[in-house]
Amino acid sequence: MKKSEVKIAVVGAESTGKSQLAGALADALRSQGKTVALVGEYLREWCDLHGRTPGASEQLVIAHAQMQRVQAAIAAGSQVVIADTTALMTAVYSDMLFNDDSLYSVAAVHQRSYDVTLLTGLDLPWVADGMQRDGPHTREPTDNRLRQAMDSAALPYRVVYGTGAARCENALRAVDGIELIANYSIRTWKKDVFDPQKQPEASAKSMQTVWTWPCEKCSDPDCEHRLFSQLLR
Repeated sequence: MKKSEVKIAVVGAESTGKSQLAGALADALRSQGKTVALVGEYLREWCDLHGRTPGASEQLVIAHAQMQRVQAAIAAGSQVVIADTTALMTAVYSDMLFNDDSLYSVAAVHQRSYDVTLLTGLDLPWVADGMQRDGPHTREPTDNRLRQAMDSAALPYRVVYGTGAARCENALRAVDGIELIANYSIRTWKKDVFDPQKQPEASAKSMQTVWTWPCEKCSDPDCEHRLFSQLLR
C-alpha cells in the first residue's frame, strides 16, 4: 500500500467472520511495520451494556457512534484504520427489521470514505453469539440486501472467501488491489494444482478444468455471487 493513510471497512452478514478477519488483517499489517487502528463494533458494546438489542428509534444512535469512532481513529493518525463493520450494516438491519430505509443515505456517504470495502462471504459455518444473532436463515437475505445497497449507491467492494489463514491472505490481496477468484488461495492453487514437475499431465488437465468459469473476471460481485452459489450446490 502506497498511501500513508488507508481506511479498510469489513462488512458482511452475521457469523461470517468479520471480527476475526479484521483482527487478522490488523496483525498482518502490523507485522509489516504499519501502525494500525482497529475500530470494533459499537453495536456489540451497546447490547452488552443494555442487555438487549436496539429498537427502531435507536438505530441512528448506533450508526452515528460507529462513524464517530472511525473518524476518531483516523484523526489519531494511524497509517491504517480498519473498521470491524460500519454504519452501512446498521442501515441494512434497520431496513430489514424495522422497514426503515432512512439511514442508507448517510451510511453511503460514510462508506464512500473508505479506500477498500471487504464483504465477508457466506462460506463459514454459522455460530451462535448471544442476542446479536438471529440464525443462519438470515445470512443470505442480509448478504443480498447489503450487496443491493452498495450497488445502488455505486460503492465498490471486494468479496473475501476462504478459511483460516487463507481468508486473511485473500483479504490482503484485495487490499493490495489483486484480483480474487472465488475462495481459492492463489498460493495453494499454484503449489498443489499446477506443479508441472510433480504432475505435468494432471496439471495441464486441471488447468483446463479450473479455468472454465462462467465469467473470466470473477472480481465482479454479481458473477462471483453466482459462481459461489453454484459451488455450494
